[in-house]
This record gives sequence, structure tokens and C-alpha cells, in this order.
Amino acid sequence: MERCKTSVEPTINQNMMFKWLYMLGRYFRNPSSQSIHSFLSKSESYPLERLEAFQLKKLKELIGFAYQYSPYYKKTFSENQVKPSDIQSLDDLSKLPIITKNELLRHNSEIHTTFKFKKTFNAKTSGTTGQSLQFKRNEYADTFNRAVINHNYGYYNVKPWYRNGYFWGFNKSLKYRLKTKFLDTLQNRFRVFSYSQTELFAFIKKLKRAKYVHGYSSSIYQTAKAINQGQIEKPKNILMVKGTSEMVFDHYQPEIIKAFGTKMISEYGAAEAGIIAFECPNGRLHINMEGVIVEEHNREILVTNLNMLSFPIIRYKLGDYIKLAPRNTKCSCGKNHRILENVFGRVGQTVYGFKYEYPSLYFYYIFKNLSEKHQLYLEYQVLQKKKGHLTFNLASTLSNSEKLWLGKEIESFFKDDMQYTINSEARIDFGSGKVKSFISTLNHGQQ
Repeated sequence: MERCKTSVEPTINQNMMFKWLYMLGRYFRNPSSQSIHSFLSKSESYPLERLEAFQLKKLKELIGFAYQYSPYYKKTFSENQVKPSDIQSLDDLSKLPIITKNELLRHNSEIHTTFKFKKTFNAKTSGTTGQSLQFKRNEYADTFNRAVINHNYGYYNVKPWYRNGYFWGFNKSLKYRLKTKFLDTLQNRFRVFSYSQTELFAFIKKLKRAKYVHGYSSSIYQTAKAINQGQIEKPKNILMVKGTSEMVFDHYQPEIIKAFGTKMISEYGAAEAGIIAFECPNGRLHINMEGVIVEEHNREILVTNLNMLSFPIIRYKLGDYIKLAPRNTKCSCGKNHRILENVFGRVGQTVYGFKYEYPSLYFYYIFKNLSEKHQLYLEYQVLQKKKGHLTFNLASTLSNSEKLWLGKEIESFFKDDMQYTINSEARIDFGSGKVKSFISTLNHGQQ
């Protein structure tokens, strides 16, 4: 696969110190890094059959290890009458039970393996979908995750030590802010600690020297809008804009391109599951087949992490709707890795009509249809406070015909089981972290 070429090159004076800080940190924190990078440089050109053969080898090792060292998996495998020797093909993975976030939380200590690793790291999820999951991540799994990210950065001519702007969750305590600022400085990174106009503009000015921007896609989008609407010099050296942890909506791209000179790409993963897929320069979301196995089960994703031995993640129901591209789908970038055709977002809350219940996935299709049929890209947030009624808040002004198009799409999905209100030029609540495209105040079964 060819790497992107660019006329913008980092200068030695700007980056040499941070390169050595990065290499030194990698040497002590992630000693497996060099061998993994070497492997990824070779495997990126593997044919699909060889990638799947590698996955099967790693899967057999993982299942055998989990059976031997994890009390939880030994028990569940036995209850399902499955032995490690029964796994002879990737299809045999379906013989194993599916595990959910609730089970990871409830059986946390029993899932952890008893093997004494030389090095592990404390890890946790953000907790934005409920209780935060805490677990131990073995060094090889941690290193592999980081190596996959940095390897994919190479397709955009980005080095991990380049100056970068970061949008992520943060703790507002002074102690945490000072610690975070110190660590950010070591990593040539800067971020915002509030989304006040003053701090956001200060962040935008720092982008002048940055080479890439990454983090919550909704926060990057809001920053792009601020750049485009204000009398601010646009950053000219951005090589990559990467959205993660949230969906990258179609309506984000025009603002992103106008502000940064390049579209936003997607990185798809989760703290407990690792990096699942990364978008190539040709716009395809390639699965990290060296690190995970992805299954599509009833439209939902199941993830098996092939390197997580300290806290095995096997057939994990992550909670996202996806669509896998057919196995024989080829990408012109040259990679043979399987492709995620679409990530629709969280399975999420139920939408309540007067009589029936609906998946929140419907909203994705409503607005996707508008973009495909009418080239209408809308920034939206849907609210539900009572059964049988939805409020569609739209950031832009809609013409009468555009409102009619939206109404027809809503009615095609909900028929006469739902009343709705459409608000143009409405305030979209982005908060300080992940954006929610659907907010419901209803509890299950509430009248």
C-alpha cells in the first residue's frame, strides 16, 4: 500500500527532541514495539488467506490460554461443552458464548487470568455508556494497540511525535489538569480543558504549528466551525484529522475540509477491545485483522482481541451496529484486510411510539437517506420526552421543501405511530465530551 506524499515536512529543530522522548518512552514502556512494527510492515501486504491463517493461529493460542488461566472462561467453555481442541477454523468461534459489558463488570476478577505477566497496565473505559470497566492489559496487547495506530498514521505521513491537538475527556480537578498538561507536553500534545470561547480560540492558535488533530469527532467539528466563522488564520500544516470514539457524520466533512484542508478520517475501537479498524487514504475502514477478529451477529459487532491475554476479550458484544463488506471486496489502496462497510453507532436507547418500540438506528438511516437522495447534510439531535413524540433539533435553517423531505423520511420509518416536531436553527447540546444524536428521558416501559 502506497503511503501519502506531502510537501509539508517536519523540521529537525521542531521534532528531534520529541522524537527521542518518544523513542525513549517506547523503549521502557513498550519493549515489544520494534518487533510488532516490523511484523505490521510485512503483514500489510499479506493476502486475505494468509491474514486469516494468522488469525486462526492466534485464536487457538488465545482460547487455550483463556481455558488454562481464566477461571471464568474455563467454566463457561465447560458449560458450553467446548474444548480448546474444538477450535479448528475461524467459523468454530461461533461455538463459544457471547460476552457482554455487564458480564465483564460482574465477573471481572474471574475473567482476569492467573498468569504472572512481567508487565501489565491498569486500563479503564470512559464509562460514558454506564459504569466504567477497569482491567489489566498485558504489555504485548498494549504495545500492539499503540503500534497499529502509529503504523496507520504512516499512511498520512504522520509521526507520533509530531505536534498535535487533542480532544478528549478530562477531569476538572487542578491536580489532574497539571498532571495531564505535563504528560501532554512530553508528547508534544495540547488540548482544551473547557470549551469556553477564550480557551477554544487559544487552542486554535496553537494549531498553527500542529501537524495533526485527533479525538472526539464532534469536538473537532465544532472547532472547525469556529475557525471558519471567526477571523482566525486557518492552520496550514495539518496532515491528518482523525475522529474517534464517535461517528463521523457526512455533514462534518465540508466544515472540516474548509478549516483544515483535509477530510476527517475514522479510527474505530474501544479501550477494552483495542483498535478494530482504521480508515485508509481511499476512504475504506480496514479491520485490524492482525489484532482482532470481527463478527457481524444480528447486525451487531462481536470482537475478539487476539492479544489480550491478561483480560481475555472473546466474542465481546461491544454495542454497535455494523455492516461488514463482502469477503471479496477489494480496496484500491492495495490492502487485503476485511472492510467495515459501515459503523452505524451505538445500539443505544429504545425509541417509543404510541404502540410500538423502535431502534435508535432509525435516525441514522433517516439522515443518511436525506444526504443520498437530496444531498442534504444536517447537523441534528433528536429528543424524546414522552411516548409517541419526537423533537428533531436541527442546527441549520430548512426550507419548506427540505422540511417536507425530512418529514417524509420520518413517516416512512414510524408511519402513524409517531408525532414529531422539527426545529430549525436549534441549539445542539454537545457538552464537553461525546455527542449524543438521540437523547431520551423515558425509562423502559414508561407511559
